[in-house]
Amino acid sequence: MSSNLSSINHWPKEDRPREKLLRDGEQALNNSELLAILLRTGVKGQSALDLARKILAEFKTFRQMSRADVKQWEVFKGLGAAKIAQIKSAIEIGRRFAGDQTKEEKLSVDSAEDVVRIFMPQMRDLKKETVKILALDSRNHITFIKNVEEGTVNYCAPIVREIFEMALQKGAVSLICLHNHPSGNPAPSEDDKRFTEQLYAAGKILQINVLDHIIIGDNRYYSFADEMVI
Repeated sequence: MSSNLSSINHWPKEDRPREKLLRDGEQALNNSELLAILLRTGVKGQSALDLARKILAEFKTFRQMSRADVKQWEVFKGLGAAKIAQIKSAIEIGRRFAGDQTKEEKLSVDSAEDVVRIFMPQMRDLKKETVKILALDSRNHITFIKNVEEGTVNYCAPIVREIFEMALQKGAVSLICLHNHPSGNPAPSEDDKRFTEQLYAAGKILQINVLDHIIIGDNRYYSFADEMVI
């Protein structure tokens, strides 16, 4: 068996990504080095770092990697399904980590922009329409986040009921509703408008203030409160 001289194992230890991470911390690594650690091994004629650089040159960003379908990965000969799954899993872990931070820190939100800054990275690339509910206390701190998995505002009544059951259980003073448009266009549909009307009407009856319904697109958003539609 011939040895692959491009293998990271042949590099000086101080230059290897994994050793560098353990010595200097993960913040010291560039994107290619981080990706190389995930890949662990390269393919014929390329080290893991060479392959990582090639992947980043193709996709440019981790975000584009997460959005790419399996066919777009076929340009990398020798890169199997297991490595692709590792990369996509790591990116999703990062996205969920951001959501965990929001829950733990009980962030305060005072505007649609505050909400969008927190949740845009988590929601803009979701492939299916998903509804997310933020329960807030009297100081507008996020106290609870509820995901209505792969929901759709086409089914208004069940979602509205679920939202307010959660809000009452958690003692929410107010709430904010978000959902994404996988198309990237945040303009509200007629279904979105009807759903928002039902949401506000139910909030008035139950004395839970609905502060906003925000639609997340691709780095764009629509706020019913900002537009003063309701």
